[in-house]
Parts: sequence; structure tokens; C-alpha cells
Amino acid sequence: MTPPPLVVVVGPTAAGKTALAAELARWLDAEIVGCDASQLYVGLDIGTGKARPDELGGVPHHLIDVAPPDQPIDAAGYARLADAAIASVRARGRRVVVCGGTGLYLRALLEGLCPAPPIAPHVRAALRARLAAGEAATLHAELAAVDPEAAARIGPADGQRIERALGVHRSTGRTLSAWQIEHTPTTPRHAAILVGLDRPRADLDVRIERRVDAMFRAGFVDEVRGLVEAGFGPELRSLQAIGYRLVAAALAGETTIDEARTRMKTATRRYARRQRTWFRALDGVRWFAPPVDRAHLGDYVGAPPGAAGEGTWDV
Repeated sequence: MTPPPLVVVVGPTAAGKTALAAELARWLDAEIVGCDASQLYVGLDIGTGKARPDELGGVPHHLIDVAPPDQPIDAAGYARLADAAIASVRARGRRVVVCGGTGLYLRALLEGLCPAPPIAPHVRAALRARLAAGEAATLHAELAAVDPEAAARIGPADGQRIERALGVHRSTGRTLSAWQIEHTPTTPRHAAILVGLDRPRADLDVRIERRVDAMFRAGFVDEVRGLVEAGFGPELRSLQAIGYRLVAAALAGETTIDEARTRMKTATRRYARRQRTWFRALDGVRWFAPPVDRAHLGDYVGAPPGAAGEGTWDV
């Protein structure tokens, strides 16, 4: 018997995806499988926006806290973990709601990834030297000049992905985006119903402002201090999550906590813009904006008759 499709909730950060996913899970007798690259790591809690048990209302949430910060998990590794979690949920006779904002990891789960194109050793060495010298933003601008699609998906401080995308172009003469289009598998790995949640830009900006302020009030600085004191430095891939390096720099006396908070808000707004661009280009997404019509959403995702109820729901 073919299992029911995954219900996948996507959209920019701070849009309310987790709240919507929890509501959907209750409607569908489902469990949530996370799709967030940073929430995979133990100890990265406040700054990654991990949902509290009271926010989930008893709904199980998988792929949270599965690895220490110094054990990197890439997109292929995430897909393997997600496959196992999905199989486990389905073995219990329940549906699966996937929720998160990491587009590359979602692509790995639903479509698979193209084979890694070759990067010449001397090209890789040169790029790493420039990254070590603090030239990530400059290299990101160089990437935007040759592969604007990749640059739109990659943050200007994401050295690892900048290195890969520029390395492919400088080694093969072709952009990473073109390579991915040509080599990405065409057969879906999982059938999925895609639910997009978004808000007007001004509304989202206000929510981001409030969310970051709430993180600092909740002890985000102490969270970063504890990670650094435990030996997890800002050079780790896991600590590339928005805000962690900024606060670590403030703790090291390189800037102030207030400046770190302001820059975190700016970085989060930019990340939300990139997410919106990425997910809006994804085929098959039906977009909703709060307040969400319960019956409309329930019909779309295949909720049992009457499960969604009447009226609207504001996440």
C-alpha cells in the first residue's frame, strides 16, 4: 500500500511554520520531522528557535538534537536521517508533517542531490586561503557575478557553500546551478503536498525584530557562552547559524552585545528574503497567509472530513 504523501510546511523564518505544522499534525494524526540544518545540533536551542513542548501541544517532533555541534551533518546526511524518521513514523500508522526552512535539505529529501562535481585541489586551496583571510563577502560578490542563482541561495558568510559554488565554476567552467539542473534526479524520492506560509514583508520584519529580542531576553548570550566554554568555537559549521558567531565575537570583546543583536536582526531579515525567493521558485507550493482558512487548508492536505473545523486560524 502506498503511504500518504508527506505534508511539507515551508516559508521564511518567523512566518509561523512550526505553529502551523503542529496544528496540521493534530488534524492528520501525524508527527513532525524537522528540516532545519541548525536545529539538528544539541545545545543550539534559543538561537535556532527550537519549539518548546508547550508550543507543540504534545505533537512529537523528530530531528531535533541529533548530533553534537562538532559533528557536521550535510544535506545528504540529513536526508538519510529524515528517511529513517519518516519510516519510523509511518510504521506507527501515522502521517508525516515536514517543517523547516533549509531549502537545500528539503531538496535532498524530496528530490535527491546531484553528484558532487569535481573541484581542483589548487582551486580549493586558493579559496580556503581567501576565506581564512576574511574575504567571504568578496568571494560571495564574485560568485554573484558568475552564478547569481547560487549566490541568491547562499549567505555572504557561508564560506563552505561559497567555496563549493565558486570552486565548481573555476574548476569546470560551468556554474553549480547549471550542474544541479542537469544532474538532479528527476524521480521524486517522496511524494509530497507543499504548504507555503508567508506574511507581508513589513509584518515579517516586525516579527523578526520581536523574535530576536525575545531570544536575547531568554538567555541567548548565555547559551553561546556555554558553547564556547565547552570548546565549540565559532569556526564550526554548526555555529554558522545566524547570531552565534556575532554573539561569540561580542563575548570575545570584538564588538558589543547590542551591536550583535542589531546585526542579528539584519542578518535574519536578509535570510528570510533569500528563503522567500527560494521557496517561491519551488514548484507545487500552495501559499497561505494568516489568518489561514481551516477548511481550505484541511481540504488541501487531506485532513479527515470535519477535522479542520470552521473559521480561521492565525499563527
